[in-house]
Amino acid sequence: MTGAAPGVADQVAAEYRIEDLAHRSGATVRTIRAYQDRGLLPRPERRGRSNVYRDAHLVRLRQIADLLDRGYTLASIKELLEAWDEGRGLGGVLGLAAEVQGPWSDEEAGRVSRAELDERFGGTPDDAAVAEACDLGVLERIPGCPDEFLVPSPQELAVAAELYAAGVPLRAIAGHLRELRGQVEHIASRFLEFTTEHVFARYLGQVPPTDTDAEEAAEMVRRLRPLAQQTVDAELARAMRLFATRHLRHHLGAAGGAQPPGTAAVPLPGETVRAVQELVGAEHVAEFVRAAAEREVQARRMNDLARRRAGRGPGTA
Repeated sequence: MTGAAPGVADQVAAEYRIEDLAHRSGATVRTIRAYQDRGLLPRPERRGRSNVYRDAHLVRLRQIADLLDRGYTLASIKELLEAWDEGRGLGGVLGLAAEVQGPWSDEEAGRVSRAELDERFGGTPDDAAVAEACDLGVLERIPGCPDEFLVPSPQELAVAAELYAAGVPLRAIAGHLRELRGQVEHIASRFLEFTTEHVFARYLGQVPPTDTDAEEAAEMVRRLRPLAQQTVDAELARAMRLFATRHLRHHLGAAGGAQPPGTAAVPLPGETVRAVQELVGAEHVAEFVRAAAEREVQARRMNDLARRRAGRGPGTA
């Protein structure tokens, strides 16, 4: 009988009080009760005046915690868990989530020490600038390492260092990044709306999607992921060339140098500018317009002189 005891004991299901379940799962007693009220966690077995929880409750709490870490809301978690209870797997959905939440570029995170930061940005410690960089996510603090930081995008930090070396103040760099981030997030949102409408809608008709649909959607994410960055890179290069050229012309002025006092920029119709570009080339537009204007002024002056002479009549001294 002694030898059989362990086997019998192994067959007895584990039982927990709510305090024990909270300790084992890492959730608070209040959170467990809230999950029960929302239908995320099965009700416990009532035994006399006590509630009894089992391993199934512990597994469910760990599933909820994992899904929360992946960014799911409690409402979507409830739908996923109901699908699980109905016999539909979560493997495809979690695979899709992992694909979406994975890195969207080939850049690898790096590390930088506080001493290296100070050296790259003027050599003088600037706690306010470091705090703002952490707030922006350019730097991330490492627990237990107060003098070392994680750098999610070394390229972004390198750009900031180059701008600072060129004379741009750190405060201006941070403000520019905040503005740029808002505009880029708008572009990302529009790209997602576009691809959802034309590509992913067919995979999302059922909530949660089947494993097959989720796996196909994950494969499509892998195929389309680089397109977002490639499209933005190409359009940014086009726009930078266009606006940098305009900016340079504006500041150099029509004479190819600094605009002299008393002069002003005069806007021209787009059709006129295009016609002149076709005639003399984009690089000679300003020079042509200036020469044409000067010729018109000279012609009118000559006509005026001729009229004056004609008005005096023949034989006039």
